[in-house]
Amino acid sequence: MLILAKGIEDYMLPCLNKKYLGFECMGCGLQRSVALILKGQFVDAFIMYPAIYSIIALFGFIIINSFKNYKSGTKIITILAVANVAIIIGSFLLKLYFK
Repeated sequence: MLILAKGIEDYMLPCLNKKYLGFECMGCGLQRSVALILKGQFVDAFIMYPAIYSIIALFGFIIINSFKNYKSGTKIITILAVANVAIIIGSFLLKLYFK
């Protein structure tokens, strides 16, 4: 895993929004956050991109629901997706105005 985490940094895509417009986009930090998780730096991953764990929970539930097909699965996915959007927008605004 550590070898994968070290190698992944060489293939990260640059943020074109930050490069050309001068400010970070809502997805800035996601790739670096995944790399930090692969290195075992879980707190740093959350600081880098606060929505990382809710995104993992969302995609994890989507995968599980595709096999088990829970009765209220669609409702849970919708709630998790809305929570993710709120976290992403909230952290983006905090970064934008307080950094």
